[in-house]
Amino acid sequence: MKYLSEFRDGALAKKVADAIHAESKTPLRIMEFCGGHTITLVKYGIPQMLPDRIEMISGPGCPVCVTTKKEIDAAIEIARRPDAILASFGDMIRVPGTHESLLQAKSKGANVVVVYSPDDAVKLALEQPAKKVVFFAVGFETTAPVTAAAIMYARTAKAKNFFIYSAHKTTPAILAALLDGEVRLDAFVCPGHVTTITGADIYKPLTDAGKPCVVSGFEPVDILRSVLMIVRQVNRGAAETEIEYSRVATWAGNARAQKLLKEVFEPCDAVWRGIGPVPMSGFTCKGIYARHNAANEFNVDFGGDEKETPGCICGLILRGMKKPADCKLFRKACNPENPIGACMVSDEGTCSVYFRFGGSHVEAVHA
Repeated sequence: MKYLSEFRDGALAKKVADAIHAESKTPLRIMEFCGGHTITLVKYGIPQMLPDRIEMISGPGCPVCVTTKKEIDAAIEIARRPDAILASFGDMIRVPGTHESLLQAKSKGANVVVVYSPDDAVKLALEQPAKKVVFFAVGFETTAPVTAAAIMYARTAKAKNFFIYSAHKTTPAILAALLDGEVRLDAFVCPGHVTTITGADIYKPLTDAGKPCVVSGFEPVDILRSVLMIVRQVNRGAAETEIEYSRVATWAGNARAQKLLKEVFEPCDAVWRGIGPVPMSGFTCKGIYARHNAANEFNVDFGGDEKETPGCICGLILRGMKKPADCKLFRKACNPENPIGACMVSDEGTCSVYFRFGGSHVEAVHA
């Protein structure tokens, strides 16, 4: 199959779902790590197509959602400085910090600018040499190479006033951390776009721990096929990494992007909102690129996380221990117009997905 319509074909989806029903023998709790997968699952009603013995668990694969309050607080503090401009993607500016979001701070005079790429922030730095322009860098391995390329661009263009505030997170470390958590996970539907960068070998710690892994695409048939592949692994007593998303993802990944990451960044400890500290799960600038690290330029507290807003259970949702309906604030005090927790802010946040698609809005796979 090559084209989008094939992966939304209702007859094919039913055929794969029927095979899952026929072949699944044991209860399975499968975590889909990526928020893009959660959207497809809920939007197209895929959990309702699966046998009751298979439960899909949403994971922490939304980079906006796992950015901590203190990281947002630090970004706001930078934006309030008269000599600084804080450049951010639009999906970050509504995420609640301890007291307010970047958007609320901007309404009070903080210098926050929405950009569409880190290169835009470099260009802004070149246009305003009297200001220190800080790009709030958020995302997994999918977006981190673009940040690395922007840092190299800034160095070549001699934009000495360009900095990044790295809230980048990495995938392998958090997946390993989830294995040590309180929730039982039997297998993983792994993120397709991350894998296009990293390659599929990053899931070896999971398979070594006996957890089948399938790298999935983002259409309904993709995910159903991935679940079927997991069921078949379990039936034959295997724990392997397989690539369902073979039209995009490979075992080797993107060598050029990997080279960028290795040249500009090095691993560092990071704190994940609702999860806590995860060793070596972040990126920080190294070597000659360290001068572009905002943490080295600004006297700002870039420290760890703090407790969520009372009543908010985003931390439990991100760890796969609870679902949005378990939260007393969901669809009431907490909604996309008034997001109390980070899971409601991003389009890929679990609460936002369930709010938009979890009720009467569930779409059918094309017949």
